[in-house]
Amino acid sequence: MTETVRVELGERAYDVLVGQGLLADAARHLSPLLARPRVAVLTDRTVAGLHLGTLTRALESAGIEVTSHALAPGEATKGWAGLTEAVEFLLDSKVERRDLVVALGGGVIGDLAGFAAAVLRRGVRFAQIPTTLLAQVDSSVGGKTGINTRHGKNLVGAFHQPSLVLADIEVLGTLKPRDFLAGYGEVAKYGLLGDAGFFEWLERNGPALAAGDAALRAEAVRRSVAMKAAIVARDETEEGERALLNLGHTFGHALEAATGYSDRLLHGEGVAVGCALAFDLSARLGLCAQETPSRVRAHLAAMGMAANLRDIPGELPDADGLLALMAQDKKVRDGRLRFILARDIGDSFVAEDVDMAAVRDLLDEALKG
Repeated sequence: MTETVRVELGERAYDVLVGQGLLADAARHLSPLLARPRVAVLTDRTVAGLHLGTLTRALESAGIEVTSHALAPGEATKGWAGLTEAVEFLLDSKVERRDLVVALGGGVIGDLAGFAAAVLRRGVRFAQIPTTLLAQVDSSVGGKTGINTRHGKNLVGAFHQPSLVLADIEVLGTLKPRDFLAGYGEVAKYGLLGDAGFFEWLERNGPALAAGDAALRAEAVRRSVAMKAAIVARDETEEGERALLNLGHTFGHALEAATGYSDRLLHGEGVAVGCALAFDLSARLGLCAQETPSRVRAHLAAMGMAANLRDIPGELPDADGLLALMAQDKKVRDGRLRFILARDIGDSFVAEDVDMAAVRDLLDEALKG
């Protein structure tokens, strides 16, 4: 069964379809969006080997011409060089303003292809076919696109909403366990930030979901997407409530930068550790009960996920070094760093006047383990 979540943004509204077999049935869903029967697909080499053939056959069997380009996999691709490569491919493919770009891949490809579509000819339409759990529940929905620079993550980009998102639960079966669990970090985030009932559901069903239960996976994706869609509809460009979706990201992005955006720490792993640290900070500041961070960590541990700085392989900068990386975060406003803190599981809020000495002490203690 396919379920539809609508992202209500007026003239830019679109559907997120969640179900099984959507990749093989892509032509039926994409055809209504096409001004002419052709698409340009951006993907990476790993995803191309797994899924590009299925997508290409589905589209070509419906008379849709497909041109495709596979970039190198990994976070390092989401930079200036990768953007240039993507845009030049689209120009070489003679993509016009009314054409459709398809992003087939995880968060890196979705962000990169979306940004390429945003700047190409001052904006062409694109569709997201996310192939990772992280991309299905988070980065493919909401229109945030962009690249990383040496200064930090996602500091160059644009809001450019997709025309359609196809979240095929079947493709999650090709993920390595670590990659699936990294995406689960974003799923847990939704419960932690605004839905205590969903977090309780995850505590009961998370292990079976990770083990491969397709129905549970579909429900987790649907509920996560529905939550994000509602927030995005109310605050598209992150002027207020949408900032809550950054729970765990202020810490997480700094940790990703500290590990060189490498396989030492995947994005969702950084978010999971960051969520645990955010609850630690909330408890330290007297905002939530002292036992709440332990509950967060207990669930992450039950899922076999990293929850502490000591779980990250290799050396990390000291507390001052991590604070310096956090100062580059795009959530800095008027020179002050905004944190997403919590009064309880499911009750988060934006805080702009956090005592940085408390943050430093927290990081120092966490580094010492």
